[in-house]
Amino acid sequence: MDSDEAQDPVVVFMSLDNWQESPSQRSSDSNSNTDSTTYLLGFVFANIVGIQHYSGTITGREMVGLVREPLNPYDSNAIKVFNTRSFQVGHIERSVASVLSPLIDSHQIIVEGIVVNSRSAGNKFKIPCQIHIFARHPDFDVVKSAISRGGLILISETNESFGLSEAVVVKEQNKKGKSKNLDQIFKLVNATVNKKGELGTLEPPKDLIVSELFLHQKEGLWWLIQRENSNELPPFWDEKDGEYVNVLTNFHVNQRPEPLRGGIFADDMGLGKTLTFLSLIAFDKVDCSSISDRVVGEVEQVSTFDGKKGKRAKGGKGTAGRKKQKTIVSLLDERTDKSSDVLVNKTTLIVCPPSVISTWISQLEEHSKLGSFKVYLYYGARTKEAEELRKQDIVLTTYSTLASEDSQEDSPIKMIEWWRVILDEAHIIKNSIAQQSRAVTNLKAKRRWVVTGTPIQNGSFDLFSLMAFLRFEPFSIKNYWQSLVQRPLSQRDKKGLSRLQVLMATISLRRTKDKGVIGLPSKTVETYFVDLSEEERELYDQMEEEAKGVLQGFIGAGSLNYSTLLCVILRLRQVCNGLALCPSDLRNLLPSNSIEDLSKNPELLEKMVAVLQDGEDLDCPICMCVPTDTVITSCAHIFCRQCILKTIQRVKSCCPLCRRTLSTSDLFSAPPESSQSDNKETFSSRNISSKVTHLLKLLTEARDRNPNKKSVIFSQFQKMLILLEEPLKAAGFKILRLDGSMNAKKRAQVIKEFVVAAPEGPMLLLASLRASGAGINLAMASTVYLMEPWWNPAVEEQAMDRVHRIGQKEDVRIVRLIARNSIEERVLEMQERKKKLAKEAFGQSGAKSRKVGLDDLRALVSL
Repeated sequence: MDSDEAQDPVVVFMSLDNWQESPSQRSSDSNSNTDSTTYLLGFVFANIVGIQHYSGTITGREMVGLVREPLNPYDSNAIKVFNTRSFQVGHIERSVASVLSPLIDSHQIIVEGIVVNSRSAGNKFKIPCQIHIFARHPDFDVVKSAISRGGLILISETNESFGLSEAVVVKEQNKKGKSKNLDQIFKLVNATVNKKGELGTLEPPKDLIVSELFLHQKEGLWWLIQRENSNELPPFWDEKDGEYVNVLTNFHVNQRPEPLRGGIFADDMGLGKTLTFLSLIAFDKVDCSSISDRVVGEVEQVSTFDGKKGKRAKGGKGTAGRKKQKTIVSLLDERTDKSSDVLVNKTTLIVCPPSVISTWISQLEEHSKLGSFKVYLYYGARTKEAEELRKQDIVLTTYSTLASEDSQEDSPIKMIEWWRVILDEAHIIKNSIAQQSRAVTNLKAKRRWVVTGTPIQNGSFDLFSLMAFLRFEPFSIKNYWQSLVQRPLSQRDKKGLSRLQVLMATISLRRTKDKGVIGLPSKTVETYFVDLSEEERELYDQMEEEAKGVLQGFIGAGSLNYSTLLCVILRLRQVCNGLALCPSDLRNLLPSNSIEDLSKNPELLEKMVAVLQDGEDLDCPICMCVPTDTVITSCAHIFCRQCILKTIQRVKSCCPLCRRTLSTSDLFSAPPESSQSDNKETFSSRNISSKVTHLLKLLTEARDRNPNKKSVIFSQFQKMLILLEEPLKAAGFKILRLDGSMNAKKRAQVIKEFVVAAPEGPMLLLASLRASGAGINLAMASTVYLMEPWWNPAVEEQAMDRVHRIGQKEDVRIVRLIARNSIEERVLEMQERKKKLAKEAFGQSGAKSRKVGLDDLRALVSL
């Protein structure tokens, strides 16, 4: 396979373990009406073969990763085997793979491997292992039958040999033997984390950073320096008899593992993470001997998890700082190549969304001495020379730029081993199968940082892609993450939550504004419930009844088509904002619950595309980007035309999400987008909606109280922002608009104009929730209006904290407009569940988490 094809998003998507597992798939699973949690069914014995062809080694009893390889040119049922360091060991023998692979591809089972003992001298080309099979309870009989027909012997709980299982779930039930079980190991690591003590503080180089840091930023800088220059073994590694062993997987190596130099900087949004990292980068340019007056802190001895002594820093005051100063100086001095006394290349690559580029540039201008840093913007027109980038102190680029170059072997970004890579707004890579996630994970770097105030947005699996980028073994390998963390969490086992909390405490730092780390003005959130007009209520009630009918039809048929249901739910949400958002023939757009009817009605399919495009939450499940040249399949799923064509022509002639057979004749194009003038004409022909009327009343009252106070109005619907312009201008408001259709330069210009004080400058900014909700500074405003609730509370929090952040001088008021007795009230309930999950990850109290499933969909349509 050539390199271009190997990097193609279609090929990547189809070849990854559990390749269909995208957000859309999880919701459109044909068995969504059953519990998706898997349980141990039993295990089979198999051999790992072909080991002479691969560099990965197995040295004893240890876990191995099993990954489907459907594009293997010699065997489409191939299952690759990896060790805990992500090196391939071999393949599962064909006779076993041919039975298990169809079950894996159909999502009926999940497999995990454990090598019981290393191979003997007489069997040097095979390694025996146990393959543990997990399935949902309703699928147990079907899976057992398939395994039996395939000639494999399944060792289940009723079999006397089941006690030979090396699966964690079995060993923890038996609790035999002297070795520590997994949760004892996690507890020891947690005890070590808790002994770290308070954070020290560190002043940035004043000759480069001209701004004074807040106390929490100095503490954050101290923590970053400690993490980057640690020489400790990575978490869960131990030294025994001259070897190094991962105590979770029992993997042994002779060479000392590299320290985990980096982590997750998860401070709340608006606490000045950008300035803290600029201060970190500044240390790359200073003489380390000048650090002596910048450090406060001391060194104390603490135990590592295996009982040995190691150095950890503890915050302190007074004269105790001298010893600590020497420690940090010596660590920073390691940046010098001792053989040549020349500093190694120390270029930092910063990856961020386009809207955040202007923030980094403005922060550099505001907080650093002019000319202190050489900065290169690798975006748009850009150099092809790696040496040009090596000359810089900072290279700024975007996730989409990296994704676009992922297949280019001569990309200068890929040629460099970066001194440091910083992923800003890193929750963008929460989907591990997205091309941009894969692109950043493959970057070569000495230090890796994840920067996000919302590391968990939808669920705990969001963290897996962050672990993969950080290369935090074994959690950076999907099989291990599922086995050690995800499965206990999904089964609502308290061990899963405690393990997740230990992991986060081990590699992350998080401070929140509600803890009073800085003296920000207060933030109040007010919810206004708006009664729909008689016409709006009549249409809403009719559509909700239709939605119930669609959902009940799917439940009765034993399947659930996510796209069709989303179409109706989206329209329900739009009616809450105003009838002008909906097309005049809305009632004719209500889709049938019969896929066959849809496949015979291209016009209806085209209209469904338009429906889905109205929301900003739609990504192509293959490339995970906003669809280009959008098409909808006869099974009502949305893709980029190029992505789905490659899939059905070169890989599999079926839908990647529901496995329905597809051909090019089953693809339908989206209709052309309506113009803004059409949108305005549609609005002027209708009455102003109840919610807009309420908004105008609130804005007018606020202007009467203070005519110079600025506000931001957020909506997820770009059309809603356009429709708001006319009534707001008619009411005498000066406005600007910021949405996803604008490039980075245009967005920066809008924000620059919004800074101009009233009455000369604009009072209102109409902002797209997703395009403007991350990374930009809107502290010149003090009131935020949210026109509708968003599924994900983290997205809303990001939008709020564009205003409630460092630099804000006034109390911040957040106003949420919610249509009474509607789907919007039920979205708020879903938000609360997600908030609890995010708190749990950092050790805060909360209810048990669960995925959004059929029960949630029923609740949304009041079924």
